[in-house]
Amino acid sequence: MNYEIYEILEKAATAETKSEKIALLKEHDCLGLRDVLRGGFDDTIEWQLPKGSPEFKSGVSKEGMTPTSLKRQSKHLGYFCKGGPGDNLMPVKRERMFLQMLEGVHPKDADLLIAMKDKKLIGRYKGVTKALVQEVWPNLIAK
Repeated sequence: MNYEIYEILEKAATAETKSEKIALLKEHDCLGLRDVLRGGFDDTIEWQLPKGSPEFKSGVSKEGMTPTSLKRQSKHLGYFCKGGPGDNLMPVKRERMFLQMLEGVHPKDADLLIAMKDKKLIGRYKGVTKALVQEVWPNLIAK
């Protein structure tokens, strides 16, 4: 099954042992998952977005579908990082791009994105810690 990023992390949080969490993260390994975990735990990544949750409209349709997924949108996260391709963008343009991303993904992935940029992943998913992520992907996090 093709899980959304928040679903993978929720499944990892319910896994009973550390080895089960590691196996689950490896089984569902994808660029989007690694980008979100790195963005939330790597202290060398600085987000060029205001702190907190901006107001945005959920992109969920009446059928329960969203226009896109965080897995597809994660490739654009570099536009919001200091030193990334978005450095030359006006802040309002960068923030508008982030809002569009939030509005296009599942609401739980939108909340996850906000927690990631605010560096508030610690404790959000039981047992999914910086140390665990470093054990799964040893070269993913610089600091």
